[in-house]
Amino acid sequence: MRQIPLAVKLKDSATFGTYCAGPNGLAVAYLKSLVERGIGPGCWLWGGAGCGKSHLLQALCGAAAERDRPIAYLPMTQIGPMGPGALEGWSDQEIVAVDDIDTMVGDADLEGALFRLYNDLAERSGALVVASDAPPSGLDFTLPDLRSRLVAGAVFHLVALDEADAIEALQCRADYRGLELPDDTARFLLRRVPRDMGSLCDWLDRLDLASLAAKRRLTVPFVRDVLAGDTD
Repeated sequence: MRQIPLAVKLKDSATFGTYCAGPNGLAVAYLKSLVERGIGPGCWLWGGAGCGKSHLLQALCGAAAERDRPIAYLPMTQIGPMGPGALEGWSDQEIVAVDDIDTMVGDADLEGALFRLYNDLAERSGALVVASDAPPSGLDFTLPDLRSRLVAGAVFHLVALDEADAIEALQCRADYRGLELPDDTARFLLRRVPRDMGSLCDWLDRLDLASLAAKRRLTVPFVRDVLAGDTD
């Protein structure tokens, strides 16, 4: 996988196997099929914070890279400040995933660069996959033609997981880290920290470190102590 001119790395934990699809199964199936096909068309993922947009984009790129497919993951929050040049030179990739496009909307130069990238990829049957917090209709593009190109493929609204699915997702993430997360502990955590998966996974990472330091299992009393800042 070509390196972009920044230290942008895919998270090892961001795989299809560690993503609990819940009601978002169609989006996951489409992305997996894109890995199988290796060529376009791409799609647009949108949804609120914590629904797994970045996770899925990175899972897509990781799965394609494992097949030696040329891919690029371009998070606009990190590369956007570099200007339109950060979006140039990627048209030889089979899959380009552009994250956080909300942050570039309204910047005519960046929009123009993304428009050219889309067209160049389309000529080579490459796939452009984008993600945003807002729906396509809620973004005020300077170039209306860019929106029309990006919504020409599939558009998926990712929604937050319900409690049962969130518990399954946490336990899947815990299993990946070699942790045992009992149902009662997972429910306790869900009711005391923000419910979006980003926050939940951040807390699980903290609990992992705390359990290693204290040599304790993730029981409800231990998690209560960690949340209270008392693990002595």
